Amino acid sequence: MRDPYEVLGVPRGASAAAIKSAYRKLAKKHHPDSNKNDPKAAERFAEINSANEIVGDEEKRKQFDRGEIDAEGKPRFQGFPGGGFGGGDARGRAGPGGFETYTFRSGSGGGMEGGGAAGFEDILNSMFGAGARARRGGGTQFEFDTGGVGLDLDQSVAMTVSLEEAVNGAEKRVRLPTGKELNVKIPAGVSSGQQIRLKGQGETAPGHRPGDLLITVTIAPHPFFKVDGNDLRVELPITLYEAVLGGKVRVPTLSGAVELSIPKNTSSGRTFRLKGKGLPKSGAAGDLYVTTRIILPDGNDAELEALMQKWRDQHPYNPRSDLG
Repeated sequence: MRDPYEVLGVPRGASAAAIKSAYRKLAKKHHPDSNKNDPKAAERFAEINSANEIVGDEEKRKQFDRGEIDAEGKPRFQGFPGGGFGGGDARGRAGPGGFETYTFRSGSGGGMEGGGAAGFEDILNSMFGAGARARRGGGTQFEFDTGGVGLDLDQSVAMTVSLEEAVNGAEKRVRLPTGKELNVKIPAGVSSGQQIRLKGQGETAPGHRPGDLLITVTIAPHPFFKVDGNDLRVELPITLYEAVLGGKVRVPTLSGAVELSIPKNTSSGRTFRLKGKGLPKSGAAGDLYVTTRIILPDGNDAELEALMQKWRDQHPYNPRSDLG
């Protein structure tokens, strides 16, 4: 994945507000629903969401800037503590958490033969038991008895999906750390943090069953909707005259826009509930909560100002009287 700053088109020193603004503009521009004839729109939208997950989160952004995680949020390899290769023998010492850290040395001859190989075999036996043994011959080879030793061959990857993909299901392509790519079916109704297990798609090792691939799903922030359990919340901009006179306005939902009747004298911040328009789950679906926000026209409007001055003089009122 590309550098998240590059994806969002912001400099590394950009403020959180600038990053949020850039993300919203790009998410709106490249949303799959607005680019149905562009087969690559969903891929760009997913890349934008993944970038925002890194630099839009204060802690992850710091980790990325320090080089602790990569552009996909995965930890970067920092090397083996206290380990290395050189000339000499094999030594082990206690490390953090009670584990032993081994430094393997091949001796001045540069090869693992004679005493060097025997020492290495002893180390393998100490780690894996008597089931690990060396064969001497054209080169040192090792066999492992799997009877008492289990290897963790599972692989874990993260996948970001849009809210619509989480609700309706989708087929996504995931890239493994090995470079292999797989098509994965995302079931409808998947939730953020849920894991999908693909049997036998993990790492492999001789004498062991293939591990599994564990995919942790994250739902990307939506440009309009906020997820609240099974419910959704959205802010609805309305005009001053719609707030005063009332009217019918169109409200976006996951299944398409619907009409909402705004009563007369509706204040900014008033919330309406659209039953069953939230996230579909087993049993009853969640609801959509629509909160109005009055938006004044751009620029100065002399006629509106004159009207408000007249209204202020003839109908004064104090909405803050309860505040003391």
